[in-house]
Amino acid sequence: MTKPLLELIDVHRTYQIGESTVQALRGVSVSIEQGDFVAIMGPSGSGKSSLMQILGLLDTPDKGDYLLHGKNVNTLSEDELAGVRNNVAGFVFQQFHLLKRMSIVENVRLPHIYSGLKGDFRQEAIERLIQVGLEQRMDHTPNQLSGGEQQRVAIARALLRDPLIIFADEPTGNLDTKNSSEIMKIFKGLHEAGKTIVMVTHEHEIADYAKRVITMRDGVILSDERRSPQLPVVVDPGDRGFDPHGVKPVSLWQDGRFIGFMAQAFQAILANKMRSFLSVLGIMVGVASVIAMMALGEGAKASMQEQLKSMGSNMLSIRGGSARIRGATQGAGAVARFTFSDADKISALKPLVKSAAGVVNGSGRIVYGNKNWSTNLSGVGYEYGTMRATIPAIGRWFNEEEIRKRDKVAIIGVTVVKELFGESNPVGRTIKINRINFTVIGIAPAKGFSGPQDEDDLVLIPVTTAMFRVLGKDYLSGIFVEVSQPTWIEQTKSAINELIIKRHRLKAEDDSFNIRDMTEIQKMLSSTTQTMSLLLGSIAAISLVVGGIGIMNIMLVSVTERTREIGLRKAIGARKGDIMLQFLVESVGLTISGGLIGIIAGVGISLLLAIFAGWAVKSSMVSIAVATVFSALIGIFFGLWPARKAAELKPLEALRYE
Repeated sequence: MTKPLLELIDVHRTYQIGESTVQALRGVSVSIEQGDFVAIMGPSGSGKSSLMQILGLLDTPDKGDYLLHGKNVNTLSEDELAGVRNNVAGFVFQQFHLLKRMSIVENVRLPHIYSGLKGDFRQEAIERLIQVGLEQRMDHTPNQLSGGEQQRVAIARALLRDPLIIFADEPTGNLDTKNSSEIMKIFKGLHEAGKTIVMVTHEHEIADYAKRVITMRDGVILSDERRSPQLPVVVDPGDRGFDPHGVKPVSLWQDGRFIGFMAQAFQAILANKMRSFLSVLGIMVGVASVIAMMALGEGAKASMQEQLKSMGSNMLSIRGGSARIRGATQGAGAVARFTFSDADKISALKPLVKSAAGVVNGSGRIVYGNKNWSTNLSGVGYEYGTMRATIPAIGRWFNEEEIRKRDKVAIIGVTVVKELFGESNPVGRTIKINRINFTVIGIAPAKGFSGPQDEDDLVLIPVTTAMFRVLGKDYLSGIFVEVSQPTWIEQTKSAINELIIKRHRLKAEDDSFNIRDMTEIQKMLSSTTQTMSLLLGSIAAISLVVGGIGIMNIMLVSVTERTREIGLRKAIGARKGDIMLQFLVESVGLTISGGLIGIIAGVGISLLLAIFAGWAVKSSMVSIAVATVFSALIGIFFGLWPARKAAELKPLEALRYE
């Protein structure tokens, strides 16, 4: 004996509506044979729609068995049921449930995305549209079609996977008499071609097309009347190799399915251009801020590194007085006075010391023509230029003869040049320093600001000239020492400390001089600039998070708006993972789009800051990569909840959503 295609045995279904319990089905038993054309009739609330929804695997019974070709499907998971629907069932709904943003060909081929089969099924979709008489409307969207034409598209979609059975829920409920007749002729032709059809209707004229009429009332079957002999079985599900328990989940990445999801995701994004743009705007601002802020941080770091170069490498600075109370005298003999002899002895500490140079500091009034300027005056030795990276690019450095003879020559900073000479070249000109004539022989390299101190507001003269002709000092303000190797700095500091204590007959506990390690200052400044870069980047990243929250909000709104679409996708075979991927791709697509625009905007802002504000900026591929990856992660993180919410929707509840 041939097994029924579908069979329900003592099925019950109860719904909870508010505080009321509705018994939609009360012990219904029915079988559907291959080749049947069944019309289920009854008044509203009779249970006819509930019966069809369970037969169509859109709902599950509370009690009873459901056999599909003799095999119980009650034990299948939700994803397995989705796979069965994709292979077995084709649905035609009263509301059509066509996606307005897609062409009718795209609507018809929608079920293939969830089938896991190779190919794009476009030709098959066209053939199905020709089958229902829409060969002249291929390039149209649902909004350009009449109600009858839209229902034909829904029928073509139901036929795409060549289903064993077609379920039609009030297929003519929204159509006029003429269109209803044309649609029923299509169903009649499908039945004559061997399709099994289960249709819910409340119109007797429509039921007359069926060969079998089931009448229901109060959740039970009142009558089951076969009006004409059943057509011969054309296709047996066993012949197709179909096993409901053998339907396996299809990989999200199988046969280009992910590409299909991407295409549909971007169709959804472009369907709401203004809303998508406003969503993207938050991410764009965030990414642009991250790139611009990190460019500022990197620029500041690079600028600081240039300034650090001017301090020299492996440098020690020796000054008289306490390190705690700089320059303050604490009684007689509290401040050590250094001489050229001290500098020579320190320079002789080979191989620890590479070179040593004494300096004398003071202030000077510089006059040129009718202009004058107060600046810092430093007397320096021959080695100082190389040690402190101060060799002029314009002009020259002092020679040893000039230092020995106490010549009146000067090297001036760019700030002094600007104040006294404007745009003209000062080299070779005569200036007065504290009323003494000096010849300018060079311009010191620009170094910028070190904190509040303008490193370019200075005048350099030979150390001997400064001591004996200008400042009237017989001691050095300090000594700079260049250590041969960075690893020898601590050892060199100890050696110099012992040398000075011995030469000046000091006690070990005396605090009359200090030795400062310039590399410590470099490390501190580098650490500070790095911290500032991270801080700026972190602050900018907050705007990315805010943009992500905006994306999540929009995606939640999208889930609500597209609830029926989600129900349709699940009805035609979409699994939870398919729905999650669909919405995640949309979320990530929005954030990546915003990220790409933000990259362009961020780089542009950085350039504008450099050109018009004169700030040091340095855009890097690292910051661009970080911002891009972070925006994608934002899309995944904030899109996950809406995607999960969409995936958890039940197909029947989603289709009924108002």
